[in-house]
Amino acid sequence: MKGVILAGGLGTRLYPLTKVTNKHLLPVYNKPMVFYPIQTLVRAGITDIMVVTGGPHCGHFLSILKNGQELGIKHLEYAYQENEGGIAEALSLARDFVDRDSCAVILGDNTTDYELSSDTANFTEGAMVFLKEVPDPERFGVPVFDQDNPELIAEIIEKPQNPPNNFAVIGLYIYDNQVFNFIDEIKPSNRGELEITDVNNHYAKARKLRFKKMEGFWRDAGTFDTLLEANNFWAKRKER
Repeated sequence: MKGVILAGGLGTRLYPLTKVTNKHLLPVYNKPMVFYPIQTLVRAGITDIMVVTGGPHCGHFLSILKNGQELGIKHLEYAYQENEGGIAEALSLARDFVDRDSCAVILGDNTTDYELSSDTANFTEGAMVFLKEVPDPERFGVPVFDQDNPELIAEIIEKPQNPPNNFAVIGLYIYDNQVFNFIDEIKPSNRGELEITDVNNHYAKARKLRFKKMEGFWRDAGTFDTLLEANNFWAKRKER
C-alpha cells in the first residue's frame, strides 16, 4: 500500500502565519505539522509516500523532509498542485505513483495517535473512511449509515444543516485504485473544486464504502483554536 499526504492550499484561515510558510510546516509542539501524518503512515508500515503540495512556499518541504529517511520513509516523492482544485484533484496527481496499488490518504493538517496498521493490513477492496464524533458535525461531511449492512455507509452529506448524527468524516481514507476512475467521473462543485465527498459517494453507491470509528486523539490543525489544541495535546503526550 502506498501513502499519500495532501499538503497543498494557502492556509488562509491561519493568516498571517501562513504568509511566510506552508500551513503544514507550522510547528505542532516540537515538530512540523506534516511530521504527524507521516508518522501515522510509517507506524502502519507504509513507507512509500508521496506528498502533494502547492502554493508559494512548496519548496520549503524539501529542506525539511529531504528524502524522508530520517522519518522512516524508504521512498519519497513530491507532486505540485497548481490551483486550489480540491482534495480529489490533489489526490489525482498521485495516480501514476499509486499505479495498481491501494493507497492510504491523509490530509497534512491531521494529527492523531490512532494506530492504522490493522486497517491497512486487512484492507482488500473498495474504500474506508474514518469517523470521529464531534460537537459540530455541520462543518464536516456526515455519514448516513446503511440500514441493511451495519458495516457500510449509504451516503455522505457534505456540511448538512441538520446532521443525522454527530459523526464527522475526517481527513483519513483508504482506497483501492478504482479511486482514480471515480475522480475522472465527478464534476467540480459550486466552489469550483473536485470534492472528495463525491468520490466517496461513488463508493457508497457501489456498496463498497466502509468505515471505522476512531478512538484516541484527532485534530485537523487548520484553525488557530485546533492548532492550539494539537500543540497542547502533543506537549502533554511528550511530558508523559
